Amino acid sequence: MDGWPALSIHGDKSQAERDWVLAEFKAGKSPIMTATDVAARGLDVKDVKYVVNYDFPGSLEDYVHRIGRTGRAGATGTAYTFFTAANARFAKELIGILEEAKQKVSPDLASMGRGAPPPPSGLGGFRDRGRGLGGGRTWS
Repeated sequence: MDGWPALSIHGDKSQAERDWVLAEFKAGKSPIMTATDVAARGLDVKDVKYVVNYDFPGSLEDYVHRIGRTGRAGATGTAYTFFTAANARFAKELIGILEEAKQKVSPDLASMGRGAPPPPSGLGGFRDRGRGLGGGRTWS
């Protein structure tokens, strides 16, 4: 609606609609695709430059599949994931995955992995949902 050529895949779309969206994305006709977990696995799309996870998945295996969209056939890309205090139980294992892949581990994530409490934010409830360790922002 704001002029960005984006299409989406989600559970309320028929399989035919999902296939059409994926074909448009693969062909470059729509350079932006948003998706729910219905697209977490089984998509073979070459040359994905960026993946943005607005929520951390329910397992680290799903996380690896999501960000793996940027690393097909030797290609590289960038994945951003919003990781909040609600995801803290995954911090230690996520750090291991990042270190194994020779990726930078933010100091806030490292602190979370050591079991340190999150820094005070002054925000509460659902207001902090979506803020996380992506784009230079700190988790709250």
